[in-house]
Parts: sequence; C-alpha cells; structure tokens
Amino acid sequence: MEQMQGKTLRIAGVVRESIVDGPGIRFVVFSQGCPHHCPGCHNAGTHDFDGGYDCSIETILQAIDANPLLDGVTFSGGEPVCQPEGFLALARGVRERGLSVLLYSGYTFEELMAMRAHTPALKALLSLTDVLIDGKYQEAERDLTLQFRGSRNQRVIDLKRALSVGYAVVLENF
Repeated sequence: MEQMQGKTLRIAGVVRESIVDGPGIRFVVFSQGCPHHCPGCHNAGTHDFDGGYDCSIETILQAIDANPLLDGVTFSGGEPVCQPEGFLALARGVRERGLSVLLYSGYTFEELMAMRAHTPALKALLSLTDVLIDGKYQEAERDLTLQFRGSRNQRVIDLKRALSVGYAVVLENF
C-alpha cells in the first residue's frame, strides 16, 4: 500500500493560508484519524481513521509551492503521528523548500520521546519539526486567550532545542 510507504497521506483536508495554526502564514494539513477522541475537540470530524481521503505528498507539495508567501506548514489533526511515514515524507519536502514545520499532537513530548525509540519514521519526523504543540485538548482547561492552542495544559515547545537537551523547552511567548 502506497500510504504505508509514505507516498500518500490520509487527510481530512487542508487550509492553504492560516494565521491561527502557528506563527506567520501557514499551510495546514489536517490528518485523518485520531485515537484520543478528546471531548470537545475542535476537529472531531478527523477522529475516524476511515474518514477523509488519500492525497499524494506530491499534490500537497504542489499546493504549498503555489504560495510564495508561506512561512511554514502545520501538521494538525486528527493525530499526525499516526502516519509517521507520510508526514516524514511531507516534512522532508517542506524543509527542502526552506519552510518551518509545526506539529500538533495529542501525545505529550515525553510520550513522543518514548514512542520514537520504536518508530524510526517518528524519530526522523520529530527531528525535522521546529515547533511541537503537545497534549490532548482538555475541555476543563479551555482558554480562548491562548495563542495556537485550545487548553492550558497544551505546551508550545521548541522541539529543536528540546531534542538537543532531552526535555521539553516551552516557548513562553505564546
């Protein structure tokens, strides 16, 4: 299956220009499928792993290339790390274009560090990611004043620095 080899992604859709899914003007890819099923999730339509549609990495990269004003690409969900091979292939293409990568995950930084030991594609994907917004959405922690996230438990992490020092480095200006 091509999807398993990283040539396609199962996605819910894309947003070609966003200023709410990370810093600057961002292209957003919404992965399809999420194991977390957070109550009150903003993207509940992305939970079903059989929903959405398959889209080639090349098609997504062509759409990214069509906008010279982009600052980066955001991988949202669903849960992008459920498709590490596909998002790794996309991250490589994004980085080749000189754009930043921001990853939303319901898993915490610490959980991802444990998972990457058993998943080479996840380890490589994280190494190409600039910023990680981690943690499940928690309705009791909802805060509409937060930038780029929905609940206070979620962290905006400088993933490059975090990987080099071995612990979450939270960006305080978000």
